[in-house]
Amino acid sequence: MSFLAFRRLASLNLRSAATPLRSSLVPRVRFNSTGTSTPPPAAKSNTGLYTTIGLAFAAGAGYWVYSSQDDTKGALKEGAQAAKVPANFTPTKADYQKVYNKISSILETDNYDDGSYAPVLVRLAWHASGTYDKESKTGGSNYATMRFAPESLHGANNGLNVARTLLEPIKKEFSWISYGDLWTLAGVAAVQEIQGPKIPWRPGRVDGFENDVTPDGRLPDAAQGQDHIRKIFYRMGFNDQEIVALSGAHALGRCHTDRSGFEGPWTFSPTTFTNDYYTLLVNEKWSWRKWNGPKQYEDTKTKTLMMLPTDYSLIQDKKFREWVTKYAKSQDLFFQDFSKAFSTLLELGVPPAQFASPEPWLLSTVDEQSSK
Repeated sequence: MSFLAFRRLASLNLRSAATPLRSSLVPRVRFNSTGTSTPPPAAKSNTGLYTTIGLAFAAGAGYWVYSSQDDTKGALKEGAQAAKVPANFTPTKADYQKVYNKISSILETDNYDDGSYAPVLVRLAWHASGTYDKESKTGGSNYATMRFAPESLHGANNGLNVARTLLEPIKKEFSWISYGDLWTLAGVAAVQEIQGPKIPWRPGRVDGFENDVTPDGRLPDAAQGQDHIRKIFYRMGFNDQEIVALSGAHALGRCHTDRSGFEGPWTFSPTTFTNDYYTLLVNEKWSWRKWNGPKQYEDTKTKTLMMLPTDYSLIQDKKFREWVTKYAKSQDLFFQDFSKAFSTLLELGVPPAQFASPEPWLLSTVDEQSSK
């Protein structure tokens, strides 16, 4: 939260002690991110301000009459998040780099899938952000509502409890970071540490409440085709090229019968970020798998790889196939477009004023740091 936001709220609190407030007289209060990169002026102490803010929120909504319920809800959420941050502590880019490094240190494992948690962390970041609705301006990575039922129990989120549980010790160690920032930063670290492109990212998300949970059905249904895909992604504000670029994340990980019902990896290297998803779609022959599970494709050569109906629709649709072909021919182009689209996805639903920086940051990989 910026110094200006603190000062405005403190001023309102002092005024409320002397004069009853009416909705027509009270200015709307908006808060910036609790992780702003701009320190408060040296001549003023934050201690009194944090105390005032704490008292204001502890006293409850009865002290405040806002002209918009949305303003009230946003103020309380961001104030509650600010209360978790020690007085006089403003996280810097270096602090977020430490969180990134901690996430990177837990990616490799012998106890999960193909030896890495990276794919499931990318999926967590994706699904936490992909609920955005540009018309209602609800959903997205702000508020981290997958912490609550029923969103945590939505079919599309099956298995993501693994990723959320994995990150809990890091949340406890760095208690000042919001869940939304932690989950999206985990997606960034996962992509970058498995040879993927650099992903521009910045903090500023705040933690919401149960009543912010998004309805089921906002994430892609893998059993559907291109019309469904466009409906889902257009709702978020993406175009056909961005849809295909974001689909390239299926180069990572695998499906599980106890989660989605589908089974198998998309590529031969599910823990390395490549453009193999596209080259396999274009160059391999695919046929329906004969089994008792839901309809999915398998490669006719090895019968060890799979493609979902939504994946295969990308080469059935003329406009989608154009981009699949381009990305199959150029990994550099795919990396460039994925980086931009994924960064945009991770910021969906976050008011620009909340971000700690006017422009996203590029955090260093572990290898980049060790080479300095």
